[in-house]
Amino acid sequence: MKILLFGASGSGTTTLGKEIEKRTDFRHLDVDDYYWKRTTPPYREKIPLAERNENLKADFNASANVVLSGSMVSWGKEWETAFDLAVFIRLENNERMRRLKKREAQRYGEKLLTDEKTRQNSVAFLEWAAQYENPDFEGRSLKLHQAWMTILRCKILILNGKTDLNDNVEKVLTEITSYRKRNL
Repeated sequence: MKILLFGASGSGTTTLGKEIEKRTDFRHLDVDDYYWKRTTPPYREKIPLAERNENLKADFNASANVVLSGSMVSWGKEWETAFDLAVFIRLENNERMRRLKKREAQRYGEKLLTDEKTRQNSVAFLEWAAQYENPDFEGRSLKLHQAWMTILRCKILILNGKTDLNDNVEKVLTEITSYRKRNL
């Protein structure tokens, strides 16, 4: 079974993916690990689309059960039919931005105050992330994700990112059990 978890940055897709991996036989993959080159500090240099797709497909196809966290909207048409379940996590913008600011502070610490480039990158990221609900925003947005959900060829489960993590995990586990019963 192949599961996609997606939503805005800070909605909880990676956290949910890691928890599902802990409790099941699913391998968790995160889109950011394929999108960005490993740099210090992180998230500075993108990997070209063809290379990231090749790398992701190799790992995605190497395991029977995969839970992938991240937005795949711009990665190619083949991803529209690659999943058995898509889980869209929706979180209200103020809470999401609070989480992202906290994450940025934990990730970069003092560098946010002492390193101008780190601070600039963090500010730019937060400004980008804050645009998610803006219907005129051309980047990753709620509007783009809603349109993509109409294209996906699998069941779509919509979760509230503010709901307790264990409750959301249980909802996904219920879907996994149901899928496995249907496909015995």
